Amino acid sequence: MYSLRPTMTVEEAVAHFSPDQNEVQEVYSEEGEFLGYLTVEAIAHAIHRGELTRPIVEYVVPEVNLPDRQRQASSQAQLRAFFESPVCQIVFNALYDGVYITDGAGVTLFVNQAYQRITGIREEEVIGQHMGYLIKQGMISVSASLETIRTRRPVTLIQTIRNSRKIIVSATPVLSPAGEILYVISSVRDITELIRLKHELDSQKLLHSDLPHPDQTGLEDVVLGPATRSLFRLADKVAKTDAKILLQGETGVGKSMIAKYIHARSSRANEIFMELNCAAIPGHLVEAELFGYEPGAFTGALKQGKIGILESAHRGTLFLDEIGDLPLELQVKLLKVVEESKFMRVGSTEVRHVDVRIITATHRDLATLVREGLFREDLYYRLNIVTFEVPPLRERREEIVPLLVSYLEKFNEKYKEEKTRTLECYEWLTNYSWPGNIRELANLVERLVVTTFHDTIDVGDLPNFLQQVFPQAEPTSLREAVARLERSMIGKAIQTHKTTRLAAEALGISQSALVQKMKKLQLRVENEPEASK
Repeated sequence: MYSLRPTMTVEEAVAHFSPDQNEVQEVYSEEGEFLGYLTVEAIAHAIHRGELTRPIVEYVVPEVNLPDRQRQASSQAQLRAFFESPVCQIVFNALYDGVYITDGAGVTLFVNQAYQRITGIREEEVIGQHMGYLIKQGMISVSASLETIRTRRPVTLIQTIRNSRKIIVSATPVLSPAGEILYVISSVRDITELIRLKHELDSQKLLHSDLPHPDQTGLEDVVLGPATRSLFRLADKVAKTDAKILLQGETGVGKSMIAKYIHARSSRANEIFMELNCAAIPGHLVEAELFGYEPGAFTGALKQGKIGILESAHRGTLFLDEIGDLPLELQVKLLKVVEESKFMRVGSTEVRHVDVRIITATHRDLATLVREGLFREDLYYRLNIVTFEVPPLRERREEIVPLLVSYLEKFNEKYKEEKTRTLECYEWLTNYSWPGNIRELANLVERLVVTTFHDTIDVGDLPNFLQQVFPQAEPTSLREAVARLERSMIGKAIQTHKTTRLAAEALGISQSALVQKMKKLQLRVENEPEASK
């Protein structure tokens, strides 16, 4: 039996315990005086409380029941013999997923071949090593095994291997009859591979559609997912009619794209498609833009007068976006167009006829506006023959990756770039809520293409507000807590001061120290190439 010294820390003493033979260790002073026994339970309790740096003398007891210890050691020896048996190792090595086994103190006992393939960590690097040591060496970012030992329950987390590759680890404790943790068995999967398979599955879902092939007229920029397939099927049907259509949905969900699709699939496809955003023009000018005006109709008017958008769209399609912002006094004139296809220019008494299909859209609830007296009820029912409720992008997650790919190709071609994205970046963006919908997605892609200095766009290149997409659990170690605090403070300083020099001054550190910390945390400063060197 190996004797321990009272000044040793709990972490140092862990290596002297093994379940099959060293359940109890004798502790002697520096002068050789017997002080008592240190048990594996005492070590386990210290680890559970996070007291790895405390001296073991605080956990020494004067006596132990050795016969009970010997019987328990024998039972545990049988379990360990099972794990180390050739048959068990053949089974573990035949698995496609990685397997990592530690004892109840967090010391590595076994890794299978799949784990070595997935992580690149060799067996000889970890066998016999405590998980805390692997974290200190930078081999792994966090330990699911230690978290399981601490919480005494199964744990699943994302682990970074040597600051690059990401894996998902699920750790499960193996308990003794007395409820002690004897082993922790972790299954490991390559998260990059899982993300790839997930995106392939989402792509397959998008391919199954009974709508025309995407290279046909009107579908060039359309991405179809389960949430929008029925919507476009209905659009394909009503496009063949002249029924009035109301598109409702949040800003940026693609209402204009749907209106153009309906026009492209209609009998008016060879005629003009005109669009007017009723919220983008001051109220007193909307009438002149929509209906046109006669010469000298008002101060500042063109001498020759002007043809309005409505008249310009004759025989074609007129798309009135944000119809809920149309002033009440103009709603009467629009109602006459909808009912009788008649209108008068501003300053004219001549009634004109127009043949136009009207499609309207709004992000507001028109029914509520009607009840509040802000929108005419008769016009609402005239425009609301067929209603489309366009879902937000957060409810169409299968479409996010194809949209990201499509816009990346578009802006690569526009700016003569060859940018690509990592799968982790795609997964990160898939979990973002996209409050600005497709418009926000397109803007972000263009921003990343023109501001990044390298060809591969990763999570670290995303804006700070996107860095916290995944909900974070409580930190499992002091190091993780410090890293989170550093990331938060550095991110806020960069967002406020825009350059590493000013941010470093605000944080009270040198610019070079800040740049090194940003490299470690995978943070970047847009339009400042020195931050990435």
